[in-house]
Amino acid sequence: MSQVVTFGEIMMRLSAQSHLRLIQASQFDVTYAGAEANVAVSLANFGIDVAFVTKLPKNDLGLAVLRILRQYGVDTSYICFGEGRLGLYFLETGFSQRPSKVIYDRANSVFALSNPDDFDWDKILENAKWFHFTGITPALSDNLVESCRNALKKSKEKGIMTSCDLNYRAKLWSEEKARQVMSELVEYVDVLFANEEDAEKVFGIKADNSNIIEGKLSLKGYEQVCTRLQEKFGFKKVAISLRESIVANVNKWSGVLMDGKDFYSSKQYTVHIVDRVGAGDSFAAGLIFGFLNNMKPQESLEFAVAASCLKHTIAGDFNQVSIDEVKKLAKGEGSGRVVR
Repeated sequence: MSQVVTFGEIMMRLSAQSHLRLIQASQFDVTYAGAEANVAVSLANFGIDVAFVTKLPKNDLGLAVLRILRQYGVDTSYICFGEGRLGLYFLETGFSQRPSKVIYDRANSVFALSNPDDFDWDKILENAKWFHFTGITPALSDNLVESCRNALKKSKEKGIMTSCDLNYRAKLWSEEKARQVMSELVEYVDVLFANEEDAEKVFGIKADNSNIIEGKLSLKGYEQVCTRLQEKFGFKKVAISLRESIVANVNKWSGVLMDGKDFYSSKQYTVHIVDRVGAGDSFAAGLIFGFLNNMKPQESLEFAVAASCLKHTIAGDFNQVSIDEVKKLAKGEGSGRVVR
């Protein structure tokens, strides 16, 4: 009965403690995370009925994932199980001029080795209004390219809105392979999410007068990116989160939205970061929430940017904030004063 269905891999995240480097770490904090699972948890926290679809190992780690997702109110009815391993990733949190670092250990995970027949999309999408995936999922295997294609085609048959976060990961596939695969898959996508460099990495569409390395981003340049993406692929909406990095733990954060022919930009926040991983997913979730609740485009964008701004202050990939907290920040209540 879920309104929203998300599809992807969830992994065990092993984080070095207290800004230690991975080569220094003698123990790790354990959480569970994955782009589409992060979106599902955010939406569940906002009161949306949401199901997360994946394949898990038939062991205690798979059961641990189920319990975590259920704890947040995510529907796990369509998760399947098989023999194999849970994917892992290791996180070193950066500070000042030292960037954060991620090491994946997810090759040949039970999800990466899943078959298209593992997922009955006719049943999974029976009552859905929205289907969401990211570019990470088809990057994991050719079988998952087919699974994503099957889900998107079935969504189109049923008149379900579809969204994709490009989420380009150079450690998973090349720009050439990403462009080939994603150019086909996004033909079935209504709403595209991206960060400040995804469109360039995947589709070769670059913002003028912007320099990602120096953290100098041009709103006019990203309006052109959104326009070109719409013209090339016919998206109904395109949203891009914009990160201007001062140092690893201090960033400026904002976003833009192209809704039809109208272009919107959000207020910008200066964020002192606890954990930036999952911020883009919380941005996508905030926009999906706004669209499902018929918010006006500017209101949806401000909600999404405020939600993802708050995510930077929360440890772990999941954005554990309420609608009220997000709306207060969007209205300007961001001083950080103690709430009594």
